Amino acid sequence: MRIAVCGKGGSGKSTVSALLAKQMAKTKNVLVLDIDESNYGLHSQLGMAAPRDLMEYFGGKKSFKEKQRAPKTTQFRGLATTEGAPNQQSRFFKERWSLSDLPLEFVEEKDGVRLMAVGKIHDFGEGCACPMGVLTREFLENLDLGMDDVVIVDTEAGTEHFGRGVDKDFDLILVVIDPSYESLKLSKKFEEFGNQCGCKVYFVLNKVEPDIREEMLNSINYVNVIAEIPAKREIFKASLIGGELDFELEDIAKLAEFLENYSLIDS
Repeated sequence: MRIAVCGKGGSGKSTVSALLAKQMAKTKNVLVLDIDESNYGLHSQLGMAAPRDLMEYFGGKKSFKEKQRAPKTTQFRGLATTEGAPNQQSRFFKERWSLSDLPLEFVEEKDGVRLMAVGKIHDFGEGCACPMGVLTREFLENLDLGMDDVVIVDTEAGTEHFGRGVDKDFDLILVVIDPSYESLKLSKKFEEFGNQCGCKVYFVLNKVEPDIREEMLNSINYVNVIAEIPAKREIFKASLIGGELDFELEDIAKLAEFLENYSLIDS
């Protein structure tokens, strides 16, 4: 099962991704894929060291771009042909991967949760994050999952990953909504993009306080709300100091149960 966690910057995408991963790892094989090139805190929320960029596996951004410009080839009736033929093979992966095939030097792991990062912007003037979007799409297309395998993808803030076509390979999209006008309005755009790529969109309300709950629900398609996470001071404080989010939340447990049941129905 492939799950995208989306939202505006500061909505709590990484918080939800980390808490959900820890919860689902109790019954599933979980990989968290960090595709946010400007997020440097997800690993600490999971209690891990920062993983090496997967982009390095392909020789870095420069080498990856060179492979990206090369035409795709495929084996068709024993002949190598160019892009457009059936059964196309990736420019970057020589064979398909399962979770057990992931290169260990690019994986951090703790308590049954694996963490990988596609890439980060490390230096001034190194160029845009477009190659990371391409690698994310290729990686997800190349990944074979079993019945008990779950990939939680913590996306970059905003909507750019939809423009890159990354979201077409997800089984569902979770949109994290915080109590802000921008987040509530952006949720409608996420829902629209999800419909365009044929992916079911659900909402997770975050930082919910009793006196604003009804206003948040009335501002969105509340039928698709599947979790409401209350504002908790201890989560805020842990995130502030880069601490591990080692909390048991009933709302996260219910969200994990919904997703597990969804995967059974969908299969």
